Amino acid sequence: MELRVLRYFLAVCQEKNISNAAESLHIAQPSLSKQIKDLEEELGVTLFTRGHRQISLTEEGYFLRDRAQEMIDMEEQTTQALTSSKLITGNLNIGTGQSFEIKSITKIIDQIIQITQQVHFSFYDGNADDIEAKVNDGSLDFGIIMGYRPIEDFESLILPERNQFYAIFSEKLPLAQKD
Repeated sequence: MELRVLRYFLAVCQEKNISNAAESLHIAQPSLSKQIKDLEEELGVTLFTRGHRQISLTEEGYFLRDRAQEMIDMEEQTTQALTSSKLITGNLNIGTGQSFEIKSITKIIDQIIQITQQVHFSFYDGNADDIEAKVNDGSLDFGIIMGYRPIEDFESLILPERNQFYAIFSEKLPLAQKD
């Protein structure tokens, strides 16, 4: 018994019509009918009483509907729990040069916040030398400064803005491994 087939079964239960269920699932009606027939054969029970334009659940069908919904719910909860554990979490300490306008990165911050509420931002305002020192000692995760200047042991990238901003960060961060 596959979860995919149980989803098909639940769609038929909801629509009470195989053609309508097939349409909502974006599959061909004969294919859906075969899947339901195969499920009935696999379980050795009749799940639906078929009428002219509508079908109704048998006692076994009601039982399977409740259990199938529990299985689908459990699968969705498990998937959500596992994928949410991969969300970015924690504190992000960002250093910005004194001439940097924070509004330049607010779009990026807003996107991160929309994806996860688990990231907390802290900003430090200083000159390029201060930013470099704090990134180097680990008190900042990365810094954004104006004007390109190669800094030993740091990775940098040009940020696409009207003004030329550069992000600097420790080579030890996973971000440094990205191209």
